[in-house]
Order: sequence, then C-alpha cells, then structure tokens
Amino acid sequence: MEAYEGFASVYDVFMDEVDYPAWVQYIQDTWKNLNTMPESVIDLGCGTGNITIPLAKAGYAVVGVDISEEMLAEAQRKAMAEGLSIPFFCQDMVEMELPYQVDCVLSLCDSLNYLTEDGELSAAFSAVKEHLNPKGLFLFDMNTKYKFQEVLGDKTYAAMTEDAAYFWENSFDEEDQVNEYYVSFFIRQKDKETYERVEEYHYERAYSLEEVQACLDEHGFSLLNIYDGYSFERAKEDSHRYFFVAQLKEEK
Repeated sequence: MEAYEGFASVYDVFMDEVDYPAWVQYIQDTWKNLNTMPESVIDLGCGTGNITIPLAKAGYAVVGVDISEEMLAEAQRKAMAEGLSIPFFCQDMVEMELPYQVDCVLSLCDSLNYLTEDGELSAAFSAVKEHLNPKGLFLFDMNTKYKFQEVLGDKTYAAMTEDAAYFWENSFDEEDQVNEYYVSFFIRQKDKETYERVEEYHYERAYSLEEVQACLDEHGFSLLNIYDGYSFERAKEDSHRYFFVAQLKEEK
C-alpha cells in the first residue's frame, strides 16, 4: 500500500497539532532573511495541501506534487473550497518531471526521509535541480537519527477523535538506519455505527548531515544554513528535525 493511502481521509485530523500557519510564516521569513522573494514554488510531497494552499492564497504561483493520489484528491478538494486553481501532480519525487521551472522548491514534513533506498536522495536532488531557475532555492526538513532513536524509540502511540482512532507502533533499525511505523487506524463509516480498520506501514530513513551535504554538492547546491527545526537557531546533535536552506550555485 502506498504511504498515506488509507490515512488520507483523516490525515488532517491527526495532524492538527502541527502549526502550519507558523511554518508558512517561517518559510517567508527565511526568504526575507535571504533578501529574496520567490514568485513561483513547487511544494514537493505536498500531502493534503496544508502548505500549498496558504502559499497560493498569499499570491505565490504554487504547484503541488505528491505520490499519493488520495492525498492529492483531498488537497484539490480543499483548494476548490477556497476558490483556488492549483496544479497538482501525482509523481514520485525521485522521477519528478514537470513543465515548470520555479524560484524555490519546498519539501517539508519529513517527506525526504521516505526515500529509504540507496541513491534515491541523490535522484530527488537531481530532479529538484532540473526544476529550479538559476540560483533557485531548495528548502527542506528531515527527521534526525536522534529523533528516531532517542525520542520515538520502540514506543507505541495512540490518538482518538469522535470519528476515528489510530495506534502507531515505532521501531528503528540501527543497521539499516530505517525507522518503521506500523499504523492501525479505525474510521467511522458514514451513516453507520461501524468502523473500517486500515493498516499501513511507513518507512523513513535517517540521513547524516554528511550524506545530505554530499548529495547537495553532487548536484550543484550550496548549503547556506541548517537550523534546529522551524527556528533560526543552529542545528544541534539532539535536534529532532533539521531545516536545510540550500541554493543552486551559479553556473560558470
């Protein structure tokens, strides 16, 4: 099953703790700190459009890309409800091929951690490069090994609402550097007193800073900053999430 295939219908319910408006403001603040203001953006791994839609409402020309048709359908529904016409494409980020070149590519909410096979991160960075204008920006976040190993560990989590519930079991493979999430959730059926149970497995890989830097160098990016999550503080060894700010080097 594709990641988030069944979860798409209740994804926003269980992600309501994420302060997406603050993330959007942080992105714009990052641009201001770099003395630039992109006009066009690709939101890579856009999910249900929680970043895509606010950016479009703010006047940016935004394109959403995600591998899940179900997530994109929810994003499209939300965009239409806002009266927005946003191009959404169902594509794998390692093979992204769009008729656009933009000023900035975003990849947020640990989307790049889902690239678990050797060579996939490099392929994704290559695809990003092909879709950027000269000196374009690449902003992305990644969950850290510290978070997988020390924070999530071999723990189980649960959450419940009136119409849905989920149970999430976590395990980290030290040898492969891959974190496995087993998610079992229950969704109340419309006009029924029954619940549908859906099970999914999600896998995220922990990448070292050296690995990320090597991929950026390989594809002509300068790494401008690495922040501790969505702050402007320098990344630390115990950061749960890194936020990378990279820029395409000017070709000589």
